[in-house]
Amino acid sequence: MALDRLEAMRAFCRIVEVGSFSGAAESLDLAKTTVSGQVQGLESLLGIKLLHRTTRKVSPTTEGTAYYLRARAVIDDVDELEASVSQSRNIVRGRVRVEMPSPVGILLVIPALPDFAAKYPEIHLDIGCSERVVDLIQEGVDCAIRGGPVADQDLVCRSIGQMRFCVCASPSYLGSSAPIAHPSDLPQHRHLGFKFPATGRRYVPTLSRSEESFTLDHPPSMYFNHGSATAAAAIAGLGVAFLPRAEAEPHFRSGALVEVLADWHMESMPMSMVYPYTRHLSARVRAFTDWVTTLMAGTSLWKLPNS
Repeated sequence: MALDRLEAMRAFCRIVEVGSFSGAAESLDLAKTTVSGQVQGLESLLGIKLLHRTTRKVSPTTEGTAYYLRARAVIDDVDELEASVSQSRNIVRGRVRVEMPSPVGILLVIPALPDFAAKYPEIHLDIGCSERVVDLIQEGVDCAIRGGPVADQDLVCRSIGQMRFCVCASPSYLGSSAPIAHPSDLPQHRHLGFKFPATGRRYVPTLSRSEESFTLDHPPSMYFNHGSATAAAAIAGLGVAFLPRAEAEPHFRSGALVEVLADWHMESMPMSMVYPYTRHLSARVRAFTDWVTTLMAGTSLWKLPNS
C-alpha cells in the first residue's frame, strides 16, 4: 500500500509532541503498529532517521527536529485550508479535544451541549473533565478552560468568565453548632478544606465586606481535592464548606445546604480559555471557544463583571 505522506507526517509530529508511539497512537485513534509503520515509511522515503528510539523514550534526531518544524506548519496549513473550504459551504467539521475543570464541565458546559451540537453537527468533541492541569502540547489537546492565574508563557490566554464562591453548611450541622454571625466565628467550627490536585496547595478562603476582611488560615477538619466531594461532605454534615456557587445553588434549592454569611463576599476565580501559541487556531477550535465564551457571558453564575 502506498504511503499517505500527510498522515505519516501527522503521526510523526504527534510522536514528537507526546514522546511515545503509544501516546501518539492513542491521540490519533490509531493502532500503534499503524503509527510505527507510517513513520518507518516516512524515514524510508526521506532516507534519514527521524527518531531516536529507546525502551524509555522517543525523541527526534537533529534532522527530525528540523523536519518536525516544517511538517507541523504544513499540517496546520492543510487543516486550515480544508476548514476554509468547508466554511465556504457553511460547514465546520473535525475533532476538538478540550480539557476543563469538573465544575465547569458538569455544571455549565455539558448541560448546554445540545445547543452546540445543533449548531455544529460536524464537530466531534473529546472532553476531559478533571482538576488536573494538562500539558496541551504533550497530550495533543486543542484548548482548555483554566481556573486561576495562567502563568504558562507558551499559551494564548483569553479571559472568559469567573467562578463565584460561597460559604455553606447542612441544616443538621448548623442546628447542632454555635451560630455563625461573623467570619471570626469560623475557627471555632469544623470546616472542609480543598487542595489543588496539580500542586497540593491548600485553598485559603478570604471573606470581605465593605472595608472589613477576614482570612480563614485555620487547619480544616478534612481535605478534599474535588468540588463535588466537598459538597457531598458538607451535605453529610461534616462541616462548613466553601463551594463554587454554581455547585451549591441546586443544594440551596433542595434544602440540603444553607448559605452562611451571605452578606460577605468571597473572591472569585478567573476562568480563561487557553491554547498553544504554536497551534494555528482552526475554525473548529475557534467555533468551540467562541461558543463557550458566549455561554459564560450569558450565565449569571459564571459571567465576567459588567459583561
